[in-house]
Amino acid sequence: MNPEEPLIEHRQPLKLLPVIAIDGPAAAGKSTVARGAAARLGLQFFDTGLLYRAVTLVALRRGIPLDCEQCLADLVHGLKLNLDRSGSMLVDGRDVTGDLRTPEVDSAVSLVSAQPAVRNALFTQQRRIAEQTPVVMVGRDITTVVVPDAAVRIFLNASADERARRRHREFQAKGSELSFDDVLSDTKERDRKDSTRKAAPLRAGPDVDIIETDGKSVEEVIDTVVRLVHYRIPGP
Repeated sequence: MNPEEPLIEHRQPLKLLPVIAIDGPAAAGKSTVARGAAARLGLQFFDTGLLYRAVTLVALRRGIPLDCEQCLADLVHGLKLNLDRSGSMLVDGRDVTGDLRTPEVDSAVSLVSAQPAVRNALFTQQRRIAEQTPVVMVGRDITTVVVPDAAVRIFLNASADERARRRHREFQAKGSELSFDDVLSDTKERDRKDSTRKAAPLRAGPDVDIIETDGKSVEEVIDTVVRLVHYRIPGP
């Protein structure tokens, strides 16, 4: 969506509480933008991708095979996964947020999230939150599977090069020595896995507002999201 272009109403009435669903490929800025928009709108922020990252982190630490669907499903059912109001991820009461965006988790999370049994195990929790409180939800398949009836559905997009640059800066800030080329290669591979998986492949669904973020600051994208939300749901 171009911020200068008029918005066209084409949605059916809400079926849920006011829910803003933000989807898009890895490193498109979903979490940062959604958190900023939630703060501006006074809504709860919920990054569903942290659930998959938490499962991936625990699986890696416990040596659970990432291609064993039943092993991962059993793991999910045995974990107590919670997001606090600040958006931090708690596993069995322990805050693991700072461990969820390492290169190791980045490389493995697509394989874990591709398992249908894992997605089914986490779907109910995500949907319940959408039905209980006004929220800005972010994550893969939010707009197409989890809350396709959300009041506002947004797909944040950016080129692979742009997303790799963002992720490379994050890794450098954490002391990682991964090269930009390695991060770019990993980004493209994640895109391939996410877009071709059988369970809820990454895609922009019909009637979803697409926002291209290349060359835009975080604040510019948040402004666009907030303006769109006010248009779709007057008064939030």
